[in-house]
Amino acid sequence: MSFMQSLWLIFQLLFCLFLGFVLARKLPQKLEQLCFKVLPYFTYILLIAIAIEFSQTLHNIANPAQILSSAIGLALATSLGAFICCYALFKMIGYQPLQGKVSIDLLTKSLLNISYAFFALAAGYGIAEFANTFNFSMHVSTWNLLLVFMFLIGLDLAYSPLDRSWLNWKILLVPLACIVGSILGAITISLFIDEISLKDLIMLSQGYGFYSMTGIVVTELKNAHLGSIALINDLFREIFAIIFMYLIGWRYPRSAISSAGATAMDVTLPMVKQSCGNDFIPHAMVSGFVLSVLAPIVVSILAAL
Repeated sequence: MSFMQSLWLIFQLLFCLFLGFVLARKLPQKLEQLCFKVLPYFTYILLIAIAIEFSQTLHNIANPAQILSSAIGLALATSLGAFICCYALFKMIGYQPLQGKVSIDLLTKSLLNISYAFFALAAGYGIAEFANTFNFSMHVSTWNLLLVFMFLIGLDLAYSPLDRSWLNWKILLVPLACIVGSILGAITISLFIDEISLKDLIMLSQGYGFYSMTGIVVTELKNAHLGSIALINDLFREIFAIIFMYLIGWRYPRSAISSAGATAMDVTLPMVKQSCGNDFIPHAMVSGFVLSVLAPIVVSILAAL
């Protein structure tokens, strides 16, 4: 995937967001009401689609078990690295975690949300595997679903008060923490992974969850083995981001968004809205945008070295 193709994908996302924002209050009232009823459940529709794609990915990769451990280890290390680095950066400039008591209701809600998320993932994977037993290949476009979701988010934002938070330079610390934390995570996991060089681990860490891009670029510029690891690594970064978002996103929203990487502006945006609230949508959109633009450039440069 070229840099221009990446920009085109980002443009589509932003255009759908803008379209929803502009058309708010202009659509028929019944249609708007339907959109707002669908919005809370759209997260789970996306998760089912992601799981179906993941099942298909595993079937298309030679020796998936061989690369899963390395990819999952790298995904966990880079996700934690981004989370911790973002927490440290905002702590240094005087930001504190969101205050509030850890009530039974809040804990129950978090556990319910993540159980629903895993149920959706399991359901999607189960549907795909069941279809595969009958040699029926399912084709689900998560991208088209994302575009619909961005339109719905645009509608929702039109009814939400927007302030100067969209222009706050400190938001840029979120993607910066993701970049630095991902590199530190790659360096740390290199102590436990012998079969991949440190240079390649750092390259793989800079996909920021943008799996539709990294797998293709790394396969073209390096080899199919590393390309498969890149794909699985970024898929699991997405899954770990969902877990962080639901478990502690309410308490550490910026750190959870940083761990989501490039997916913060698309796939994990529903979880940001659900777990962190509308106030942190600017952080997710800006961070996701910056990382989505940087990912193909940085990965391509590092892969070509």
